Amino acid sequence: MNRILLVLLSVLLLTACSNKFSKIFKSKDYEYKHKMADKYYEQKQYSYAQQLYEDIFPYIKGSQGYEDAYYKFAFSYFYQKDYLNAENLFKTFVESFPNSPKVEECDYMRAFCYYKQSPKIDLDQTNTNKAIGLMQTFINTHAGSAKSKEAAEIIDKCREKLEGKDFKSAELYYNLGFYKAAAIAFGNVSDNFPDSKRADEYKMLVVKSYLKYAEMSMEEKQKERYERVLNECADFNERFANSKYLEEVAKFKKQSNNYLKNLKK
Repeated sequence: MNRILLVLLSVLLLTACSNKFSKIFKSKDYEYKHKMADKYYEQKQYSYAQQLYEDIFPYIKGSQGYEDAYYKFAFSYFYQKDYLNAENLFKTFVESFPNSPKVEECDYMRAFCYYKQSPKIDLDQTNTNKAIGLMQTFINTHAGSAKSKEAAEIIDKCREKLEGKDFKSAELYYNLGFYKAAAIAFGNVSDNFPDSKRADEYKMLVVKSYLKYAEMSMEEKQKERYERVLNECADFNERFANSKYLEEVAKFKKQSNNYLKNLKK
């Protein structure tokens, strides 16, 4: 019974709030509606605040309170996790109020909205790339900003996601037996993310993939393909002299040399 009563009370409260908002929304007193929009915003009732701000904009545009109302309007979308519309509103704020002290924050928030829209690793990473670009622009534009460190950290997180996606694609080629494609893909990961903690692993997988490709090749193609493996081994040793994969690459080199010796017989 207590639970049913609680539900009924909640419904009644929501109905009362809705009725109250409806009366405010229908009011022709736009100063009062502006005041109530700010109040709803402060109470974190962002949906109500958003509707009131949008309704009064034609009447307050150009006034002293328009900038602050637009700022809160943009955040009302953000706090409701509507990052697509929030991004556009933060962009419009910066364009509409270029001299506002809030420009730096809105510049950052625009980039942050793209970061919040960054999807799972398996999906298209357009928003991830946009987040990286806008965060870097923010760092360059607002030198010395307190948000610069956070922006740089987000760039690193986004790059880790892109790195992970590229690695999974390369790994899929390898698992399907498309060894030449895998070698090229692992090479791209290694080249695109040279500062990665896994850079030596990616290069080792380039060598391994080319070795597999050579093994699967027709006899007349094997010589040049095993030689490619040896070249990749030499490049690995030059770039990663202290790698934990040195022994494994040495094994690939030995295998390739043995195959080349046998081919000459």
